[in-house]
Amino acid sequence: MICIKKITDEDFGITSIKMVNPRQRFGARGIVFNDGKIAILNKQLKNEYKLVGGGIETDEDPANAFQREVLEETGCEIKIIDFLGITEEYKSQDNFRQTSYVYVANVINDNGNVNFTQKEIDEGSRLLWLDINEALKLIKESESKLVSSQYESVYHTKFIVRRDFEILKYYIDNYLKK
Repeated sequence: MICIKKITDEDFGITSIKMVNPRQRFGARGIVFNDGKIAILNKQLKNEYKLVGGGIETDEDPANAFQREVLEETGCEIKIIDFLGITEEYKSQDNFRQTSYVYVANVINDNGNVNFTQKEIDEGSRLLWLDINEALKLIKESESKLVSSQYESVYHTKFIVRRDFEILKYYIDNYLKK
């Protein structure tokens, strides 16, 4: 299985500390195309731009989790067309490790009904459909403008933004430039 990117504290100029029995989370996320544009979640109150996706629930397989998360965050049913690999995040300051399964999908039906969590609502979430290069630029630029929320520190959010930038960059470099 391809590891698209392993992200550590060192990626942000922070010295990692030893992690002891870190909390482990598994996620499913990726690139969702609809009429040539991709889905981006903008959490306005945090200045964050990210790909759609989220946590895998108990006894849920990654592909099903991705389909569920996309339906909740975009109101779209999708067909997965590719599995790109995984990303790994090692947040030593939080003793936290996350592994994300990364997919590419096409929208097959848009019911127009997003179902944001309370956290997403509180952070001013909105769904955007953007050109992939515009999305890459906004995600990259947001990393230096992040603001903490009542749910997440800037430290935690930087990993999210960097992860999603690396996913998009990997896809552009390995799939679009061929």
